[in-house]
Amino acid sequence: MRPSKRLFDQLRPVRITTNVNKYAEGSCMIEMGNTRVLCTASVEKRVPFFRRNSGLGWVTAEYAMLPRATSERNRRDGRGRMISGRTQEIQRLIGRALRAGIDFSVLGERQVIVDCDVLQADGGTRCAAVTGGWVALKLAMQSLLRERVLRSDPVIEQLAAVSCGVYAGTALLDLEYSEDSEADLDGNFVMTASRKFVEIQCSAEEDAFSRNTYDKLLSLAEKGVDELLQAQTKAVSGVSP
Repeated sequence: MRPSKRLFDQLRPVRITTNVNKYAEGSCMIEMGNTRVLCTASVEKRVPFFRRNSGLGWVTAEYAMLPRATSERNRRDGRGRMISGRTQEIQRLIGRALRAGIDFSVLGERQVIVDCDVLQADGGTRCAAVTGGWVALKLAMQSLLRERVLRSDPVIEQLAAVSCGVYAGTALLDLEYSEDSEADLDGNFVMTASRKFVEIQCSAEEDAFSRNTYDKLLSLAEKGVDELLQAQTKAVSGVSP
């Protein structure tokens, strides 16, 4: 039995609230169970040096966990010290994932920075950040279309992310912290609406895992992402999920 009493293939309750920041071109709060991430998308009229005079835009991401997002206060990243390796790895994952769904020639020489700030963590924060980050990015592009800054939508692919793992010998969807911290195998899956994988991160804590176990996790990830895509679609179309 899972600590939350959920079924093995059941997501935590998902809620995406849009337009939670009046200054950002796109924003949302995504809640997956007790994990809550604020996502904002900011559009800049400039691009990194490697994109200059190319006619192509860029999408990047930053990720941070607020000091009291967990049971004990953490120090802020970057405050008198280097950003942690974990933070760097996660924000690179978010950026890679979001770039997979963008036509940069349509975006033009603009940069979109997607900030994902974890207000409360209970497992799956990077997956929630990818899922909510896509919503914030899509809303920002809708804003540019309304203002006629863009003629067509640069977002060409919808995508979301979910965690899966093996806990107490059972393959599970959407691990919360109590499961994730004791999992035998933990994985993060980023998938598009066209059923293509952008990234898969899987690692065993002790024993190696079989192809059969991996296939079970893939099936769970597909089910979970399908449900998250539905929640995203409702959010960006203005219907509460």
